[in-house]
Amino acid sequence: MNGAQIALIVLAVAAIVMVVLYFVGKKLQKKQADQREQMLAAAQPATIMIIDKKMMKMRDANLPKVVMEQTPKRMQGAKLPIVKAKIGPQIMNLICDDSIFADLPVKGEVKVMISGIYITSFKNIRGKKVVNDKNVKQGLASKLRAKQRDLEKQIEKEDKGSKKKK
Repeated sequence: MNGAQIALIVLAVAAIVMVVLYFVGKKLQKKQADQREQMLAAAQPATIMIIDKKMMKMRDANLPKVVMEQTPKRMQGAKLPIVKAKIGPQIMNLICDDSIFADLPVKGEVKVMISGIYITSFKNIRGKKVVNDKNVKQGLASKLRAKQRDLEKQIEKEDKGSKKKK
């Protein structure tokens, strides 16, 4: 075998892998969209006082034992937006949606939509509105999250546009 044949085989294998990954990714995106719809349908309004918010690893966040058992081991080391909040007389750690994490006011009372231990959206009740400073240096992970949020918003707009046409 010469170099051209080897290169051709490598390109063919790479093309097959890319096609398989494309279809698997599409399937996972549909599954994620369905889960998000179910989660939003199950969300309930609540008024909470936010004590603190941080990006933390799941195993360091003191989340309920049931949540930790259901989460895959590889995800337990991933950093998530964690909010420490007072809900009534109880202080709990909640997982927050990436898209609203930066806007949540610390030491402020907000009205949120909670689905289990996941905060999906919020509205300020008292206190000042938090304004994000564009000059703040962002890490790679936060840049990737922002890019993912933008893509999700774009897909939602396209879906709404296609539904209106029908």
